[in-house]
Amino acid sequence: MAENQLGGQQYLILPEGTSRLIGKEAQRTNIAVGYAVASIVRTTLGPKGMDKMLVSELGDIAITNDGATILEEMNVEHPVAKIMVEIAKTQDKEVGDGTTSAVIVAGDMLKNAGNLLDQGIPPASIIKGYEMARDKAIEVLNSMAGNLDIENEEKLERIAMISMGSKNIGSDLTKKHLSKLAIQGLKQVSIKTGNKVSIDRDFIKLEKKEGGSIEDTNFINGVLIDKEIAHPGMPKLMKNAAIALLDVALEIEKTETDARIEITSPEQMQAFLMQEEKMLKEMVDKIAKSKANVVFVQKGIDDIAQHYLAKVGIIAVRRVKKSDMEKLGKATGAKLVTSLEDLTEKDLGFAGMVEERKISGEQMLFVEKCKDPKSVTIFIRGGTKQAIDEVERAMTDVIGALASAIESGKYVTGGGSIEMAVSIKLRDFATDVGGREQLAIQAFADSLEIIPKTLADSSGMDPIDTLVALRTKHKNKEGRNYGIDVYKNAIGDMEKLGVIEPLKVKIQAFSSATEASSSILRIDDMISAKGRSPGGAGGMPQGMPGMGD
Repeated sequence: MAENQLGGQQYLILPEGTSRLIGKEAQRTNIAVGYAVASIVRTTLGPKGMDKMLVSELGDIAITNDGATILEEMNVEHPVAKIMVEIAKTQDKEVGDGTTSAVIVAGDMLKNAGNLLDQGIPPASIIKGYEMARDKAIEVLNSMAGNLDIENEEKLERIAMISMGSKNIGSDLTKKHLSKLAIQGLKQVSIKTGNKVSIDRDFIKLEKKEGGSIEDTNFINGVLIDKEIAHPGMPKLMKNAAIALLDVALEIEKTETDARIEITSPEQMQAFLMQEEKMLKEMVDKIAKSKANVVFVQKGIDDIAQHYLAKVGIIAVRRVKKSDMEKLGKATGAKLVTSLEDLTEKDLGFAGMVEERKISGEQMLFVEKCKDPKSVTIFIRGGTKQAIDEVERAMTDVIGALASAIESGKYVTGGGSIEMAVSIKLRDFATDVGGREQLAIQAFADSLEIIPKTLADSSGMDPIDTLVALRTKHKNKEGRNYGIDVYKNAIGDMEKLGVIEPLKVKIQAFSSATEASSSILRIDDMISAKGRSPGGAGGMPQGMPGMGD
């Protein structure tokens, strides 16, 4: 129970059972939790990083080294741990890659900030120094970035291979095959306006089905719908398909208000049923009149309507997801119609072929050979559920990384080289700044070195010797692209080795790490409501000094 004393009198402020952590104890605990979370994912970084096996409460198994997935599946309880998870989520949503890097840099920034706090540096000075360092780091990143064009497939493939490097999804040939599919998809959905290229990643659909091998993953110039044709009497294949997209039920819907129909004779019942049938037939006639031969319906289709659609040779699919309807519209050029009265030939889309195929014992509908689709599908195959899930995560990262690179038109060297280069520049910058902030800027520079240090560690190299060798190389302008060559267990020129990453991914990682560490360092009081303790996974234990009683 938290309390306060004034003039010998005790006043209760917080309800009984509330726990509280104050001042340096709160800061130390928060830093320890943030660093602990970063340490969990640190070993997954790079091509020689390790995987984590995550088992849910229901017994579902996930084997991955994707930072965002690991942190999300861990189901952390401590509020600071949740902030660290948010970094990964933000990084994943914004640029699709670099989640592990962002989290481990943030963790090291917190650890180094803890050392500065112990030296008596106030949090405000550390935060200001970190923000100055971030701004300078972004400036250095922009000055060192190389130019990239959507037509430069060689560099795009390099970025894709590096993004996929840490994923355990097969040989280099397999990764190359998947990289080509991602590039093909991005080029297809990209929209060029003047010198700018914009890409909506949502229009590259990733559909997965167990069976075959990862090498069987293929590209569909259209949309794959995990649905079957509504009626067995309908055609299974339609060439030169005229496609209608309907957000209207092909059934007699019940009225929203309570209604009662009184039928007193068999003739009335027959007339009622015939009227229903007539209305459904009229709906089908309107579709047929528009010259559509394939219909995707977001809502239900009555059995009688299915029968009439089959009779006139129209393929119909019901209860299609809204997101799939949008993708179908982008791929075929069809417009979503909300009233059958408004359906005309102008609203129809085109696909060279619509076909139902049996994949691993289940029916799936392929809408392909579209003219210039702005929505495409990558159909992922694999021997086990874990394998296809990891390929899906890898493809999500690759598509995000490539889209970021194409949209910004800039790239930087990888393998820890850019972090090392920025770190060297920040040390010079810190000397110019002076004051307490220079210590925070130096701490920021030290934090960036965790990337090459971790890559060296996972490769079996001596981290300290490697960092010293890299610093020596980076002192010369010719050595600014030197990083960790994990396959040769040595340092090397990343530009010559083709180890490149999108500029946007690095900028986002540095920004997210700075914002998260700054917000955690600002906290000097943690109050946990009654009935809930910040303990648990990574939480603070009961009875910790500084808590009210």
